[in-house]
Amino acid sequence: MKEDIHISDEAQRQFGELKRGCEEIIPEQELLNKIQRSLNNSVPLKVKAGFDPTAPDLHLGHTVLLQKLRQFQKFGHEVYFLIGDYTGMIGDPTGKSETRKRLSREEVLRNAETYKEQVFKVLDKDKTKVVFNSAWLSPLNLKDVIELTAKYTVARMIERDDFSKRYQSGQPISLVEFIYPLLQGYDSVALRADVELGGTDQKFNLLVGRDLQVAYGQKGQSVITMPLLVGLDGEKKMSKSLGNYIGIQEPAIEIYGKMMSISDDLMWEYYRLLSDLTTGDIAALRAKTENGSFHPKEAKAQLATEIVARFHSIEAAAEARAGWERIHSPDKRGLPDDMPEITAPADQLQNGCLPLLSALRLCGFAASNGEARRLIEGGGVHLITQDGNEENLKDVKFLLNRGRHILRVGKRRFAAIVID
Repeated sequence: MKEDIHISDEAQRQFGELKRGCEEIIPEQELLNKIQRSLNNSVPLKVKAGFDPTAPDLHLGHTVLLQKLRQFQKFGHEVYFLIGDYTGMIGDPTGKSETRKRLSREEVLRNAETYKEQVFKVLDKDKTKVVFNSAWLSPLNLKDVIELTAKYTVARMIERDDFSKRYQSGQPISLVEFIYPLLQGYDSVALRADVELGGTDQKFNLLVGRDLQVAYGQKGQSVITMPLLVGLDGEKKMSKSLGNYIGIQEPAIEIYGKMMSISDDLMWEYYRLLSDLTTGDIAALRAKTENGSFHPKEAKAQLATEIVARFHSIEAAAEARAGWERIHSPDKRGLPDDMPEITAPADQLQNGCLPLLSALRLCGFAASNGEARRLIEGGGVHLITQDGNEENLKDVKFLLNRGRHILRVGKRRFAAIVID
């Protein structure tokens, strides 16, 4: 039966902001009704997101969910940051073409501690409840697990895309991988969650949680899926293994420089998913850049400054911006204050000159001649001349003569090398 509830302007406002950047809300009207009931009864919604601590470092892709949780907090709702210390030892099979390696208890707990340190760079610590799912999963006995498995069918489980593909291709699927979505879903039962967030790749697991809540006599949680943040390459999702990531614990100048390297088009996706600006403010800023009254580079600089300030400080963001502009602005070209300076050893010289391959190794830009050669051939090595211009060095046999030379590798790595 359709619920008859009057939706206030405040509920519509909250829902509009919470919907921003979401891939899907299942179902939308139900979440809107929950927000209104929360306002009517002055009872906050229980909102959860789970993170299996399978790696020690978080990057901006992880913070898409954290930002959405932060929005719920600003509207007065109760946020549960769930660390899957128990499920992390099983390993989420989502998107995997083969059985995932299981982590030890020690690895999971070590990674979990670093998560706790990092998440409060986004979430309000005083309004966040950090919970570990071992609290309710460890006590389950065999009878409890059998009861849990009885509430879901193999047919439903095989509907999951990655399971279906592996089954059809004859690749093995262990029974423990069927258990994983049930255990994740049971988290929602244990917390009596009103809302659960996850990436688009988690949709199946989130819906399992909704179904299990109903099976256990609870109201099903609303499900919100968030897009997977595209990495610096502009093509694939942000991933440390792909090298297209921005780590939230990286130095301020690194975060700022990487943010400035994204394309103008991708910038707006980052604004939508990462910025604290309202939807209206972002739309107004984009309109100004499109009509030519505001330069896209300045819009990107504002976003980069916001992100650096979030994970470091306002002062660090200002310093990073100034440092980046000294290096990259044609009218302000300068060099970082902490640029290393190396004197070339005499035994590395050839007729008083230093081979470029050796210079790259001495400066720490490459660990071997092979790596140095790849940098040169890839066009990533520049020599800054006395007049401030740059020369792209593409000859692997290039020799540096006597004097002081400044090399740049990539966009932000500088070193001076002195040849006596």
